[in-house]
Amino acid sequence: MISVVIPALNEEENITRCIAALRTGGPECEIIVADGGSRDRTREVVESYAGVTCIQTERGRGNQMNAGASHAQGDALLFLHADTVLATGWDREIEAALRNNRVVGGAFTFAIDNPLRQYRIIEAWVSMRCRVFRLPYGDQAIFVRTGVFKKLAGYKNIPLMEDVDLIGRMKKLGRITILEHRALTSGRRWAAKGLIRTAAVNQAVMLLYRLGVSEQRLAKFYYR
Repeated sequence: MISVVIPALNEEENITRCIAALRTGGPECEIIVADGGSRDRTREVVESYAGVTCIQTERGRGNQMNAGASHAQGDALLFLHADTVLATGWDREIEAALRNNRVVGGAFTFAIDNPLRQYRIIEAWVSMRCRVFRLPYGDQAIFVRTGVFKKLAGYKNIPLMEDVDLIGRMKKLGRITILEHRALTSGRRWAAKGLIRTAAVNQAVMLLYRLGVSEQRLAKFYYR
């Protein structure tokens, strides 16, 4: 069984689509929403779904995902952002990938929920990065064998780059695979901050991270 962990914070507008897509595309999965203290109706919406577990955690995506994983019963963990939707058959593709014992985990193909052509350029860039470096980000819905996640002691308690850090440690234990199914993520951040500015900030943060700048300083730069 696959356990899906969804970190959420004030996501009442997106969480319904996220959970509904999971139920349609992988009805046998376990769904755990780790709420970081939402002030909207996120918890109320989640608790309206029978069989979906909602837990209250400290704020911070890494903390929330670790807390959710601690309640999971599945052989594999899928960490899914609340504003991201997976296509039908996502569970079967994960199961097929994990039949290869060399694969420790991976992620889905990145897609942005916006029809404008310029967003396809961003998708193509992410696709190239994943093919060359096997470096997916959290908005691509990272999945990992539960045993591997426990061996790595989960996500680090850092304010940014927790996904990149986890993938880096996973690579030391086995192969990372990128699945063909898409993780369709909301284009709200790109639209709000501007496509070019958002792409530039993302690349700058990655470069600074590789140069050894602390996650705390990176978070101040990223969220300013």
